[in-house]
Amino acid sequence: MKTPENLKYTKNDEWIRVEGNVGIVGITDYAQTQLKDILYLGFDLEVDEEAAVDDAFATIDSVKDSVEIYMPVSGTLIELHESLSDELDLFKSDPYGEAWMAKIELSDPAELDELMDAAAYLKYCEER
Repeated sequence: MKTPENLKYTKNDEWIRVEGNVGIVGITDYAQTQLKDILYLGFDLEVDEEAAVDDAFATIDSVKDSVEIYMPVSGTLIELHESLSDELDLFKSDPYGEAWMAKIELSDPAELDELMDAAAYLKYCEER
């Protein structure tokens, strides 16, 4: 299971990479493995909307389940990777790169301190 060191992680299996004041968000390799074959991705929020920590911003349907994807931080949604809906295989091939889902301008960077680093996330996954 890939778990890059430069990201922060949630207990809901989202990751965030911060570049300046922008957070790039997606789902982890662990999450996509658990979901198996992803069939559908839909976005529940729109660009320029405010999002709070744990707001659902997307829905993924797979052969195994339907899950909500939650925002790991609060801020203003500045971009959605809408073409990802047509390239669902990217979740398997590049979960931490091309399969990013949203970009958010952080309203409170201190919220990142509440998230897990790679080592803590790996331990969390092993304990489930």
